[in-house]
Amino acid sequence: MFKRFRRLRINPAIRDMVRENSLSASDFIYPLFVVEGKGIKKEINSMPGVFQMSLDEILKECEVIVNLGIKSIILFGIPNLKDSIGSDALSNDGIIATALRAIKDKFPHLVVVTDLCFCEYTDHGHCGILDHVHKTVDNDATLEISAKQALIHAKNGADMIAPSGMMDGIITTLREALDENGYENLPIMAYSTKFASAYYGPFRDVAESAPSFGDRRSYQMDAANRLEAVNESLEDEAQGADILMVKPALAYLDIIRELRDATRLPVCAYNVSGEYALLKAGAKAGVIDYERVMMETLLGFKRAGADLIISYHAKEAAQILRKGL
Repeated sequence: MFKRFRRLRINPAIRDMVRENSLSASDFIYPLFVVEGKGIKKEINSMPGVFQMSLDEILKECEVIVNLGIKSIILFGIPNLKDSIGSDALSNDGIIATALRAIKDKFPHLVVVTDLCFCEYTDHGHCGILDHVHKTVDNDATLEISAKQALIHAKNGADMIAPSGMMDGIITTLREALDENGYENLPIMAYSTKFASAYYGPFRDVAESAPSFGDRRSYQMDAANRLEAVNESLEDEAQGADILMVKPALAYLDIIRELRDATRLPVCAYNVSGEYALLKAGAKAGVIDYERVMMETLLGFKRAGADLIISYHAKEAAQILRKGL
């Protein structure tokens, strides 16, 4: 006697009944990149379908996103003027503060997550204040200005803050600053397991955040390290993070699964720019069925254990889900 597994695959209705994982538009967080000016919608060559947009265009895009049933965006700011400490990120009149006010005024129910970092705002492209002696980022000096940046985001309407710089102690620092200033109910989504990855290449085109020297390996994680990855996330949980993240996603499904097994917090997978660009290139070359591969990839993140997915595919996926495919 042998088990007939095919009994539960015999027709679409039964397959639907026993399906273990599924995707919905509410799973997705869509990245948006705001630049200064008006009437700007500049497509990124390495990421077809992804744009730098001025605030007026961002508001039009938010309308599309809301109508697709996507409930959240993650917002990145790209100022015209950059300096050594990312001063625009610390200004109540900076690009993120201004965009937050406008988005929340028009779309109060859209969950706006803000990326909290300095790489887009500094003239050197690193994620904080530089330690020139060791040619890296000064961890504790960066914590100090990160707290100031978090309060700017909070005061201007952020629904959630996501610090991406991989500074030690960042969650404790932000949680204390937010709580002491009356924002104890503002959640933090930690970039808790963020690897120093080659998959980020196209993002640096859209965010204009490539380091002017060196790399980020002294603060982002070694791709070879599984146990360290889980330890990083569990430490952020202990410090008060509300959501944990694995970034990138596709080459790190084992980390997503291991983290899912280790925590009861929600887990977010960041489906990064390089993963998106590879599928777009495959579609252009005609070597893959793009929509099916895209949806299979996104479903793979859910199967691995992700509750939320940050993805540049979110709009396309939501359109497919709306059609019931």
